[in-house]
Amino acid sequence: MLFAGYDTPDNHTSVQCAAMIVTDHSLRHLITQILTSAGSPADDARAVADHLVDANLLGHDSHGVQLVRRYVEHIKAGQCKPGTSVVCVNDSGAIMQFDGGRGFGIRVGSEAMRSAMERCKSTGVVLMTLRNAHHIGRVGAYADIALAAGLASIHFVNVVDHPPMVAPFGGREARFGTNPICIGIPGTTNTPSFLLDMATSAVALGKVVVARQAGKQVPENAVIDSAGHPTTDPVRYFGPPQGALLPFGLHKGYGLMLACEILAGAMSGYGTIQPETPRAGAIINNMFSFIIDPARLGDPEAIKHEFDHLIAYLKTTPASGESPVAIAGEPEAQTRAERAKNGIDLPDGTVADLEIALNLAGIENNSLKEIFAIVNHS
Repeated sequence: MLFAGYDTPDNHTSVQCAAMIVTDHSLRHLITQILTSAGSPADDARAVADHLVDANLLGHDSHGVQLVRRYVEHIKAGQCKPGTSVVCVNDSGAIMQFDGGRGFGIRVGSEAMRSAMERCKSTGVVLMTLRNAHHIGRVGAYADIALAAGLASIHFVNVVDHPPMVAPFGGREARFGTNPICIGIPGTTNTPSFLLDMATSAVALGKVVVARQAGKQVPENAVIDSAGHPTTDPVRYFGPPQGALLPFGLHKGYGLMLACEILAGAMSGYGTIQPETPRAGAIINNMFSFIIDPARLGDPEAIKHEFDHLIAYLKTTPASGESPVAIAGEPEAQTRAERAKNGIDLPDGTVADLEIALNLAGIENNSLKEIFAIVNHS
């Protein structure tokens, strides 16, 4: 759910910076400092820093601190407006629609979710839309907010304000963003919550960026070059000329991708990625969400019983490979525990981008090594 072209050879930094492993505490401090210096209120900066670093902790590096340079560039260009609160533009009981005013998506998305959750106490279900928000980050974070209150949620997201990056099934030119879908279902005292958070492309663009920064390949059947040929080389995606990502699951992923575009883009009131919608080079998200109180749908204990026994049943199947059967959300929990203990690995490309972000934000001491040394001894 990033924007195409931001890491092309024309604007990709040639600065050589060594990869490093850092603590989440150090990263939170650094990102807060960068965003505050770039013009963000302190509360917004801390919230965004926490969101991005949490994404790294969970293993979603594509939605982590490698985004900070883009955020600073968008702030400087007036394409992201820190300090902006969400505005409710349609309150129709169980239907609530919000406008983000190009504020930090992480702030306005959280505000919209909390308003919808409060309404859900009386209505049992809320259909919530959010339009015109700067990048909302990891969509699973909004399901997490609902899960903490014992609520289920379903989210469809599209992304506009930039050229497309994903080809439709059967096509060779990009026509979509990576359009994620997220579903969160509360767990029980015995079983963790279910949290499915996925792009409808075979791989998120941010993962292609991270692969390029780390000198790694992307999965097969995920990317085509500008001639429409399959490739596992992330450099051939970026070009120039640019290639395209592919939908996951062939026509099935394409169908879900199109559903995201219509639900989140058209029904939020902002627009889809079709050419009439402006493309100024930033990243604007629209989201179409359902927030549901499971307690309104029958006996809560019966629902919990089925949830526990279903997950236990799935776990009893013998593993077909080295890893046992996992439930959506479990790999992230394991990665979080590991990285909280051992640190977060920043590839050299991310380190270089963060040092550029320091310069763009007007922070003179742009050596991450020196900054982290100060933070770790403070």
